[in-house]
Order: sequence, then C-alpha cells, then structure tokens
Amino acid sequence: MRSRSNSGVRLDGYARLVQETILCHQNPVTGLLPASIQKKDAWVRDNVYSVLAVWGLGMAYRKNADRDEDKAKAYELEQSVVKLMQGLLQCMMRQVEKVEKFKHTQSTKDCLHAKYNTATCGMVVRDDQWGHLQVDATSIYLLMLAQMTASGLQIISNLDEVAFIQNLVFYIEAAYKVADYGMWERGDKTNQGIPELNGSSVGMAKAALEAIDELDLFGAYGGPKSVIHVLPDEVEHCQAILCSMLPRASTSKEIDAGLLAVISFPAFAVEDAELVAITKSEIISKLQGRYGCCRFIRDGYHCPKEDPSRLHYDPAELKLFENIECEWPVFWTYLILDGIFTGDLVQVQEYREALEGVLIRGKNGIKLVPELYAVPPDKVEEEYSNPHSVDRMAMGQLPHMWGQSLYIVGCLLAEGFLAPGEIDPLNRRFSTHFKPDVVVQVCVLAESEEIKQLLMDAGVTVQTISEVLPIRVMPARILSHIYVRLGNLTPGFVNAELCFRQTRLTSGAFVTGNCRKLNLSGRPYRHIGVLGTSKFYEIRNHSYIFTPQFLDQHHFYLALDNQMIVEMLRTELAYLSSCWRMTGRPTLTFPITRSMLVEDGDAIDPCILSTLRKLEDGYFAGARVQMSDLSSVQTTSFYTRLTFLDEESDNSLFNDVDDEDNEEYRAEYTTPDVGAEDTFDQYLTQLLHSATTKHHLPPIQTGQHHVFSPEHTTRDILSFMAQVQGLKMPKSSMYLPVTPITNKHRRSLNLLEVPHPQPSPQAKQPEQPKLCSISELHLPRDSQGNTDFAALVNQIKECPTLQDQADILYILYIMKGADWVVELSGPGQGGVSVRSLLEELYVQAGACKEWGLIRYISGILRKRVEVLAEACTDLISHHKQLTVGLPPEPRERVITIPLPPEELNTLIYEASGQDISVAVLTQEIMVYLAMYVRSQPALFGDMLRLRIGLIMQVMATELARSLHCSGEEASESLMSLSPFDMKNLLHHILSGKEFGVERSMRPIQSTATSPAISIHELGHTGATKTERTGIHKLKSEIKHLDGSRPLSIFSGGLSLSSNVTSPRSTRCSSPSTPSGMLSPVGHGPGDGQLHWEERQGQWLRRRRLDGAINRVPMGFYQKVWKILQKCHGLSIDGYVLPSSTTREMTAGEIKFAVQVESVLNHVPQPEYRQLLVETVMVLALVADVDVDSIGGIIYVDRILHLANDLFLNDQKSLSTSDYFLEKDPATGICHFFYDSAPSGSYGTMTYLSKAVVTYVQDFLPSSSCLMQ
Repeated sequence: MRSRSNSGVRLDGYARLVQETILCHQNPVTGLLPASIQKKDAWVRDNVYSVLAVWGLGMAYRKNADRDEDKAKAYELEQSVVKLMQGLLQCMMRQVEKVEKFKHTQSTKDCLHAKYNTATCGMVVRDDQWGHLQVDATSIYLLMLAQMTASGLQIISNLDEVAFIQNLVFYIEAAYKVADYGMWERGDKTNQGIPELNGSSVGMAKAALEAIDELDLFGAYGGPKSVIHVLPDEVEHCQAILCSMLPRASTSKEIDAGLLAVISFPAFAVEDAELVAITKSEIISKLQGRYGCCRFIRDGYHCPKEDPSRLHYDPAELKLFENIECEWPVFWTYLILDGIFTGDLVQVQEYREALEGVLIRGKNGIKLVPELYAVPPDKVEEEYSNPHSVDRMAMGQLPHMWGQSLYIVGCLLAEGFLAPGEIDPLNRRFSTHFKPDVVVQVCVLAESEEIKQLLMDAGVTVQTISEVLPIRVMPARILSHIYVRLGNLTPGFVNAELCFRQTRLTSGAFVTGNCRKLNLSGRPYRHIGVLGTSKFYEIRNHSYIFTPQFLDQHHFYLALDNQMIVEMLRTELAYLSSCWRMTGRPTLTFPITRSMLVEDGDAIDPCILSTLRKLEDGYFAGARVQMSDLSSVQTTSFYTRLTFLDEESDNSLFNDVDDEDNEEYRAEYTTPDVGAEDTFDQYLTQLLHSATTKHHLPPIQTGQHHVFSPEHTTRDILSFMAQVQGLKMPKSSMYLPVTPITNKHRRSLNLLEVPHPQPSPQAKQPEQPKLCSISELHLPRDSQGNTDFAALVNQIKECPTLQDQADILYILYIMKGADWVVELSGPGQGGVSVRSLLEELYVQAGACKEWGLIRYISGILRKRVEVLAEACTDLISHHKQLTVGLPPEPRERVITIPLPPEELNTLIYEASGQDISVAVLTQEIMVYLAMYVRSQPALFGDMLRLRIGLIMQVMATELARSLHCSGEEASESLMSLSPFDMKNLLHHILSGKEFGVERSMRPIQSTATSPAISIHELGHTGATKTERTGIHKLKSEIKHLDGSRPLSIFSGGLSLSSNVTSPRSTRCSSPSTPSGMLSPVGHGPGDGQLHWEERQGQWLRRRRLDGAINRVPMGFYQKVWKILQKCHGLSIDGYVLPSSTTREMTAGEIKFAVQVESVLNHVPQPEYRQLLVETVMVLALVADVDVDSIGGIIYVDRILHLANDLFLNDQKSLSTSDYFLEKDPATGICHFFYDSAPSGSYGTMTYLSKAVVTYVQDFLPSSSCLMQ
C-alpha cells in the first residue's frame, strides 16, 4: 500500500478541522448551516462564506490526490457544497413573489429574507421583524455560484432555476440606488432600523453582476437557454457609485472593515488600485487593534457599555462605545487573503502570525477562530484612557464559522494546496490591472435620402438607414421592450392559454409576465444605457444595432435641442471610452434626423455639422473615435446573442406591448396570427408604431384674438384647474405683482420674491388681479350654465398660438380626463383622446423650439426623464442630499435616500405645489446636476445639500439682474431657455464663473414666440465672445460709459447684451473697503429710486450664490463639531444644534454634516445663511483656544447682528448716506454689509471677529482676548 505523502497528511488535518468546525453542523436534509450552536437559523451570507473552506478543500484534494480515497473525499466535499448552495436556492425560490415585487418597488417589505429555518428552508421571522434587505447577501450567493460553476460544480439543474437566477440578477442590478441594512444587518449605526446606501452592498452586487454575465449555469452541459445576461450599464452604475463612496462606507459610517470583502477577495470590485490602497489604509489605521479590526467606529455590538435589554441605541450613547469597540479576528483572514492575491508575502506572514496569536485551542488541539474580542467590564476606564492597552476576552460564537472558513482557505492558499486561480476561476483578482485604450466606433446614418444629400453637400459621406440592411437599426426603447422578455421564459409557452397577465401594483410599474411555473415577469421596463446600445445583437439570425437612449425624443424633451444632443454625445463618448470592459470595440450609432436640420429644413444644423467634422478627425471629447460604415465595423464589434427570443416564445411576445412603463403613448394593438411568418418582426413593428404621432390638431390661426384674456396667465389656469382637483397652489406671495402685458406671449410664472425695502411713492406697484374662481376664465357655457365642452373644442380651431391650444387641452385634461375623446371634426365623426392631442402638440412645440411650451406640455403629460432615479442616486451616492420644491419648508422636501422612479416623480410634483412647469424643470436640473457630479465632481466639493428649488430661484435672479427685467419676466425667460443654455447657466452658477446673458432676435421666418436668450462665459476682458469679435465698432461708445456701472449696449432699442459684471472689469473692490457698484459716500437722495437688485456688487452676489447652493468652506463641519464640544449648542435662526450631537456622531460622518445642514437650511435667505457660515468659521478660531468652554447655548444670529451694528456705527462715523445703510427687512442686516469683502479693515471678518470676542470674552483667558 502506497504511503501517505506529507501534503496528504496535512490535507487530512485540514479535513478534520473542516469536519469538526463546519460540516458537523450541516443539516442532512436541507444542506444548510446554522450560524452557531446557539443560533440555529441559517443566514445566507454566513452559509456562503462558511462553505468556501469546504469548496477549497475539495479542490485541494482533487489536485493533490495520493490515492483513490482522496478523489472520493474530493467528490464528497464538492457535493456538500452543492447541497448547501441548492438549499439556499430553495429558500429563496420559496419567496419568489418577493423577488417579483422587489424588482419594481425596492421596498424593505418586499425583499428576500436574510435568514431561514435550517431544517425546513422556511422563514423564521416576519418581514417587519428583521433587517432583511441585505443586497450583499444575495450578491455573494450569485458571485460564488458563478465562481463554483466556473470551477466545474453543477449546482443549477433545470431551466426554472435558470429563470429564477436571471431574476435574482434583476433583483440586485439596482443595488446602486437601494438603501439596505448592510452586511451587519443594522443599517444606520444607531441600530434603529434605518436603511442606508452601503458601499459593501453596492460593491458585492457589482462583482456578482460581472461574474455571472454570459455564464452558462449548466457548465459544460449547457446551451444558449441556460446563459445568464446582465446589462453592462447596470454594472457601471454600481462601479461609479462605489468609487464615489469609498473609502466611506455609508452615511453613518465613515469607514467599515467590511469593505475588505469589496476591495479584495471575494469581490475584487474596485478597479482603481489607488482607491483600493486608500481604503485598506483607512481600515488599518482607524479600525485595527491587537486582536483584529473593529467593524466601524462606535460599534456597540457586545460592547461592555451596551444595554442587552434593548435592541436599539439612544443616539447620545454611541460616544460611550468609542475606543472600546469589539475587535474581530475575521478581518485578519481577509488581509491574509488580500496579501496572497496581491503577492505581498510580508503582509501574509505578518497577519498569519498575528492571527495565530488570537486563535483558541479547542478539543484535540484544533484551532478555532472566535467571533470577537471584547474589553472586560472592569477594564473599561483603563481602555478609555489608553486605547489598545487592555487584554481582551473572547466572546460570541466559537468557532465563528465565517471566519473559520476564510482562515482555512487562507491556509490552503498560503501553503500551496490551492493556487489563486483555482479559488478565483473567473479571474476577478485582475480587476485593477492595466486596461488598453478604447477606440469608439461611430457610425453616422442619414434618416432619408434627402438628409444624405444635405450631408454630402457639406462634405460628409454617410449611408441611409435603409442602405445598411440586413443590419436593422432600432431606437433604444425597443431594446428595453426586448429585455422585458428576459427571465420569464420557461417551458410551456407553446400553449398561449397558460400565459397570465401580472396585475399592476403601482401605476405603470409592472409589465406582463407569462411564466406559468414561477409567476416571474422578467426584467422591468427600464431604459438601456449607452453601454447596452453600443454592441450588436443577434436575434433569430438577424443583426440589430440600437441608437443611444439620449436620441429618443419621445420620453423627454432634452433630445429636441441639437446643442444638447451634441453635449450628450460628448458625455457618452467619454463614458464609453472610460467604461467599456467588453471584448471588441463599442459601436455608437448616430442617426441624422429631420429634427437636426435648421428651421427651414434646407441645411444641417451647424452644431451637428461641426460635430461630425470633429468626429472625422478621430478625437472627440477626450475619446479616440473612428467614423466608419456600419457594415465595416461588424467584425471588430462586440456581439450578444439573445436566444430567449427564439421562435418558441412567439406566443408571449405581444403581451407587454400595451403595458409600457410610462403611459405616454397608447395605440390599438391587435395580436397577429401567432403562426404567421416573421412574428418577431410584427412585434417590433407594433412597438415602433406605438410611438408614432398622427396629425389631428388644426393649424393655428395667426391674427386671431387670444382665447383667454391676457391678464389670465397660464399660472392662473393652473390655479383654477388645481381648484377643480381640490388642490392648492403655492402661496401667491412668491410671485411678483402681474404687470400689464402688451405682448402676445403670456407670463406664467414668477420664481422670485424680489425685496423692495423702501419703494418710492412715485413708483406705484400694479395690483395683482384677484382671481377667485374658475368662472373668471369665461369658459363657454351651455343653456344650463355648465361648461360647454363642444364649444371649447371648437375654440381649438381658432387659437392664434400653440400656447392657447395647450391651455384648452389642459383644461380638458383636468376636467374630462386624459382619455376623453375630442371630436374635432364634429359629433359622430370620430375623435382622438386628449392625451394624443397633447402628444401631437408636444411634437409641434418641439419642432418650433418653444421650450417654455414644451416644458408646460411635458408637465401636463407627467413626462419623466428616463434616468431620473439614476440621477437622484448619483447625487446621493456622492454624499449629496437633495431638496425639491421652492423654499422654505415644509413645501421644500428633502431626499436623503434613493427612491424608485414613480415615487420620486410623485414627490417632485407634490413638492412643486402641482405647478407642473416647476416640477418638470426640477427633473431637468436634477439630471444636469447628476451629469456634472459624474464628470466634474470638484464643482460639488464643498456642498452637501443641493436645494434645487433655491437653485432655480437663483437662476431666475441672475437673469433678472443681467437682463434688467422683473422677476416674472426672468422666470419666463428661464422657462424658455433651451436645455443646452439651461445646463450652461447651471454650470456657471455652480462654478462661480462670471457669465453674460444675451438677447437676440429670431429669424423673421421663425414660428417660435419665446424669447431667444443665450448664455456665454465672460473672457479675461469681462465680455462675451460675441462682444469681443462682433462689436468692436462700439468701443468708442463704451469708453464714454461709466466704468463702474454694468455695460448695457443698445442698438435700435434692442439689448444686444447684458452682462454680469466681472471682478476683472473696470469696477474694482478694494479688500479694505466695502465693494459695490456705487460709491458709499456722496450720493444724493435721487439715487434711492434705483432698486438694490440693480446696484448690488460682487460680494452680495457671491454670498447669494454660495448660500443657494449650500457651499461651505473646507473643513466647516469638523469645525462645528469642535465648537459643540466646548459649548452646549449653537442656535441658528431659532433652531438649536445641541452638543449631544457629537456623542452620537463623529466629526467625519456625513450624518453629522447633514445634521448641521438641517439647521442651516431653515434660513430662507441664502446671503444671510452665508454670513452665518462666516460667523461660525470665526467662532471656530475661538474654539481652537485652549479653554474648556466658550459658553452655554451660543446664539450665532446675535453675534452676526452685533457685527452688523459695529459695521453700521463705523459707516455712520464716515458720513455714509442713509440710503446705503438700509437694512434687509427680513433679516435686519445692512445691505452694504452683505456686499462687503471678507478681508480688510472694513471687511466682514473684521467685524465678525470683534463680535465673537465680545460675545465669548468671559470664557477666554486674558492673553487670548486680542485677536488680530
């Protein structure tokens, strides 16, 4: 008999260790493992981690077999792994209805359970009795299922299970916007059941999605039907969100040792090697102790100060846990594995030796990994005073099965029984390795022969869409419909009677499902990102390519603006270049359509044409591009074969055509003969037909009188219709009085409440009409006095503008409903629904570039940006909170966690007070903010809460100031900006750059009635590019103008430009004197007729902008934390931030910054808020003085008003005119103080320093009273 080798003997030793610590606990029926002897339930996460040692040992035996018994042992171990993984699958499949619901709701009540009954696979606690939503648990299961399948294990046994796994992919693909309870099951660290976005969950989901993509679950025995499909854009969303979060773990945890599983084995989810190093360094420096790492700062679990009689913590008691948190040896096993995979042998040796020192010897000398080490109760004070000095005692589970398993895997790898590639067969460990540059293939196609000829005339040669056949070009929304079919196909489709229709749970939320066995509906209807549309698809032996989502004009109006299309193309090309991970090159298809022509249709829009020429150069938006024909790029592109749409699924194709996610377009669908040829082609034709707009509206009648009186604005109509619905519009105090309107374009909105401190008696304010009932609209009446809707319909034919048609249709929409049939041709002649007419009017307004009207109709139809929820999530994951609605609270609503699309859309409309234009603009700005936070995160470095309503008000304020118009006109101009100009204006406000606003006349042949306004960045001379190049002849006239006033150049009564004054212009501000456009001394009372808005200077404007976007100085929140440690609290505008906050939160927590912002955001005036921030910064200087206390409750407002009084006294001593010493009636602060530079002898910091010292002088040592 052959003798046993030394390696065999050592393997047998590990086999005994695995048997006595793990496999002895495995349930013989279900295969599940209980958490411990005391905890009988089976946690999904713990089970997966615990079985890794069994899997690794099985591979080690197969690799190092000395005799046949070793191979038998390997098989036995592998089957134990299969049994456990199948047991977990059975647990989850019993809750299949939760998977179906969660795909649409992402609710904590609809999620899979985190733990199950070990003996029965049943549930052990109800939905509301545990923090079940743990995306990382489901993700680690899918990740290791993929790895084990790739290693040769056969875990999935039939197509029903394949369909369920595919739906689990849909379950976790939205992890980047799901707030869950995380790997420690507690959510927020106060343990009060508050879910939060966790980096560990997002990272594990990202890894699982990448690992299982295109994996055949039947392994070597599979075929096309057992392949799992993942949309690459969902993976990239997770990647972007994860990188934006790290090294922070969540809102309440500035660092978490659980991230080791994300940056290293098993996930390897982070591709940036530097970010991996930073995160690991943060964990080691802040969390590592003598016995392992604590989970996170102020973790109270099993802490001697924890009260075991209650589950949750009081917020203030978290401070008690600091420096005495329990230390977990399991994290050293992660660091051992990390060293093995990175090849850092020193790290491996260091942590193996450290771990050996904390292992506990069990029966027969086996080594056990304890769950944690805690401070003895009698040594707490000693540990407080000298952290990491006290000897700790082992507590919790023994062994900690999760840690025991990773310890064994580490030993097998370190001793050479396993190679890293065997425990990671999908090669995830190479995620941080260098990746080659990506060349993006761009294929430009002409929609028609006419457009092709126009392009040829301009020197650009392209093919038409029909010329590229047999390659079929489709819009992205068709691909969204196609993916609805994924994951719901099982045997039994031939009999159509077995199909069923899934009941909707929320409006527009569900698509039809037709899986008879599992009741799964497949992927919800969601948009497909540019990664998904940049590859070829093979469906039924035909090649398909899809145009990017941003070109789809049917969902939202951004694609109606050609300049915006160019901007989005620039963004998407850069995105493709940096995020493409698939083999082959990405292929972006860019069709040139009629909407990309100039208004008269005889040429390509110049911005589109210049973009095409740049693409031909081979480099655009920082990306390498190659323009080519579609047929020539097929061999170098990436292909995906969608086998789930093969012929046997024909019976189910037509079930979802009328169940679109957004009920924006409806058409009559008739299911064709299922046996007919090309059923899939018929399906695509009907999907395309669903978005086709037919023409029913009569043309506008130029020269006719308005249907409604000019003083009845669109806003009045909104208000009346709100009355019909029983709703209330926002208070009228937000809006300026309505001025007499002489032009035919009626005003609809005023976002501003412009202060008028002392209006002169000569300037009488016009009275606002008192509109109290719908009868004042003078709608046509019948003989009974009711609204005559037939006559109202006839008035549509007499409307002089599209705006009038929109107003009438809106009235019909509210009073009769969206599906009410409008008989434009007369009774009995057939008609069309109000919704369809609004869709048609939307298209007409888009053709005319009537942006104000487009936004109005979008609001009526409740159109939603496809990427709205993703935009919200992007901002939140970058540690930004959002508010929607115009300030102040309670109208302004705060968004702190990602929300499902429908819930977010509803919240926006509610916060907008049912003002549909504000609601639509809110969505638009949210999308732009998300674009910037992804591409230029430095813009948001010092902002925590983005108040979109306030940003809109500031945008209107800037227009009012630079166009010298009323708030109402500025609001109108804002709503009428093109999407590109709106995005530009937002960028200038965020960046703080000076900019100019130009009015221009539209061409005479233009049908648009909205004002044409463009935004330009000011150059080094303080002028726009147009001014610098086009009006040199006016230089002599400019020289005669007063250089201290803003330039406003008029020609024939038309304002060519009206620019915000640049700091570099001839008006200068000395740091030692208050800045302003007008001198503070020596002006007569006649100047008082000027409004303050017209003479404000750069510092008032700067404070207003910074206050509106909540920008604070670097380190501001940490300074507030230090102040609170030396007083009882800060009172700001009547709201107190108590010092007890520091006992719950650390200085570096996002949660603490949010708490500070929640107090500051009660201040409605942005410039006043900013002065309060400056006051706190000065107060922080005093807090740095070596004193124990600086007082009780510190009233920051009083300090600011004291500084203001000191400033006023000094100005009066200089004989400054009373006009310049006017106070803001809302805050009592002098306008001139608002506009003073921070530095200098007359700067705000000087007076704030004096005020602070005066306020807290009783607490300062005598040597510290003089502040320089």
